[in-house]
Amino acid sequence: MRTVLIVDDEPQLLRALQVNLQAEGYQVLTALDGATALKHAEGGHPDVIVLDLGLPDINGVDVITRIRRTSSTPIIVLSARHGSVDKVRALDAGADDYVTKPFGLDELLARLRVAGRRSVAPEAPDPGPAVDAGDFEVDLANRKVTRDGAPVRLTPREWAILQLLVKNPGRLITQQQMLAKIWGPGYDNETHYLRVYMGQLRRKLEADPARPRHLLTEAGMGYRFEP
Repeated sequence: MRTVLIVDDEPQLLRALQVNLQAEGYQVLTALDGATALKHAEGGHPDVIVLDLGLPDINGVDVITRIRRTSSTPIIVLSARHGSVDKVRALDAGADDYVTKPFGLDELLARLRVAGRRSVAPEAPDPGPAVDAGDFEVDLANRKVTRDGAPVRLTPREWAILQLLVKNPGRLITQQQMLAKIWGPGYDNETHYLRVYMGQLRRKLEADPARPRHLLTEAGMGYRFEP
C-alpha cells in the first residue's frame, strides 16, 4: 500500500480525495495548511505529495522549497491557478507535475501512478564512465555530479534529463522524446516543463547560464549535450 499526502485548504475536496484514493488502495495523509503538510512530509514518509498552492498559512511554493531541502519525494501540484507563471514557479521550486482544477479523478490517479513508479523504481545506475564536460563532471555509474570539484545537488527530474542528454552526446533529443522518456505518456504538450528544468540545470552547471556551452537548445526541436 502506497502513502499519499494530500494538502488542500478545502475540507470537502480533501475528504473526497481521501475517500476516493483509499478506495483505490492508497493510504492517505491529509493536511489543511502548510505547517501540517511539512510535519507529515517529514514524519509520515509519504511516497507522493499532492499539494495545493493556495494555503492559508504558508505559500505552496514555499512549502515545496522547504520539502526539497531534505526530500526528493515526488510532488504533484493541485491548483486552481491557470497561469503559466504559477506553473513555472512551482516547477522551479521542485514540483514534479501540475494538475489544474477542476480535474478528473482518472487523470490524478494516472499521474499518481507515474510519480509512484519513479519513487519506487528509479532507473538503475549506468555502469558507464564519468563524462567530463570541463565545467562539470557527470559520474553515470554513481549518479553524481560535480562542478569545480564540489558536489552539485540535483533533483530526480534534473538528474533524469541530464543523464539522458549525457548518454547521447552531440545528438538532438526532441522535446517529445524527452517528455515521453522522463514524464511518460500524456505529457507531449508540456514543453514548458523542459524549459524550467533546463534553466535550472544551466544555473547549476554552466559557467555562463545565459550562454551555455554544453546544455544546448535547438529552437523548436529539443536539446543537445556537447561535452
